[in-house]
Amino acid sequence: PSGSFVFLGPTGVGKTELARTLAEYLFGNQDAMIRLDMSEYMGRHTVSRLVGSPPGYVGYDEGGQLTEQVRRRPYSVVLFDEIEKAHPDVFNIMLQILEDGQLTDAQGRTVDFKNVVLIMTSNVGAQTINKTKSLGFGSDDAGLSYKEMKGRVTSELRKIFRPELLNRIDEIIVFHKLERDDMRHIIEIQIKRLRQQLVEREVTIDFTNEALDKLAEEGYDPAFGARPLRRVLQRMIEDPMSEMILRGEVPNGSKVIIEPNDKTSEDLNEEESIVDIKVTQPKEIVKVESE
Repeated sequence: PSGSFVFLGPTGVGKTELARTLAEYLFGNQDAMIRLDMSEYMGRHTVSRLVGSPPGYVGYDEGGQLTEQVRRRPYSVVLFDEIEKAHPDVFNIMLQILEDGQLTDAQGRTVDFKNVVLIMTSNVGAQTINKTKSLGFGSDDAGLSYKEMKGRVTSELRKIFRPELLNRIDEIIVFHKLERDDMRHIIEIQIKRLRQQLVEREVTIDFTNEALDKLAEEGYDPAFGARPLRRVLQRMIEDPMSEMILRGEVPNGSKVIIEPNDKTSEDLNEEESIVDIKVTQPKEIVKVESE
């Protein structure tokens, strides 16, 4: 393959998201990522689905779930998600891909993996990563440094991966746990996607710095990564705005401003939010016909 990587880190730190972004950067489209959830390949009998069912079995004409997708899209990012859940026989297939750069499916066709970027993600050593010390003042000195943490996580990875497989992987990348400062950057990325969704309606949306800080703080949970922040944005911003658009309160060409209010998450009812959504109606342009 063009490159082979192992992404290690706790849940919600962006391992899958980075693979998706890498596919878009390298091949121009997020659809260029082929994702295989390894929880579907925990049994020995499921491993054959990667290359296709043998002759005489159901699904022989359909091709393998891995080989068929790579054959149709040879320039792609192949993501083996949560690799620690896979049956050990899956590693034999990966070993052949990393060594020869090709794989033969059940129908005898050779599939080329030379233009593929291979990524494996895992939560192995997540407890060790959560013990890493924070940077800056007031940090917990009892935590592990990044170098110590990476060494321990890699040693745990060796318990799952055989040496001949690890030896053929280009790079093992260990993700930090997310800190409070990271949430602010993540929320700005999520807002860009929200703005793109509103482009068709010619609606612009702006957040005050105070609103961003309040939303980022509400969505911060070091144990679950960035996923709680995504749910906060959906519950506090996207769902109310969707209802406002359906009621006709956000016409085309209007401007939406998100500002904080005095409420906290403990004070909220089901339909309330910690921010206020204010809509500025578009100005009507009156055309004067010349005589």
